[in-house]
Amino acid sequence: MTATAHETTAAPGPDPVDRSQLGLAAGLAALGGYTVYDATTLEVGFADPVGPRVFPFVVGGVLLVLAVLLAVATLRGSRPEAEDGEDIDLDTPADWVTVGKLVGVLVLTIATIDVLGWAISGALLFAGAAWALGSTTLVRDVLVGVVMSVGSWYAFYVGLGIPLSPGLLDGIL
Repeated sequence: MTATAHETTAAPGPDPVDRSQLGLAAGLAALGGYTVYDATTLEVGFADPVGPRVFPFVVGGVLLVLAVLLAVATLRGSRPEAEDGEDIDLDTPADWVTVGKLVGVLVLTIATIDVLGWAISGALLFAGAAWALGSTTLVRDVLVGVVMSVGSWYAFYVGLGIPLSPGLLDGIL
């Protein structure tokens, strides 16, 4: 007995709809919807034509539009390309020692920023992160960190009017 075309079954192919993309679209829609809702609860003064609502409305609206576009593209069968690993080896495991060093540097920065201030803690953050990522030029890293942290301290204080903690350098900066 020979099989006819109606009796044969095709091997199941890949799922035409990527459910993870639909989940991401749903998450974007939820975040956008909440952002728009939260913007409606903000108090606005009568003399301020723009007010604080504009930016959350724009961000929430963009999130909602992106969610719809992603859902439509996903339902049409669009799939992201798999990572080729151009500059990384996908078979190499994560370097947890480096991650641990970076976490330690961040925790140290959080613990010392009130006492030492941003200028010193920021310099230590930069130098510590450079050391954790493999830099061997400690003096240069500290100097670059000092320039960046003092520069950003002044940019926030003078440019934006946001005072960062001066810590030990109170009265000097």
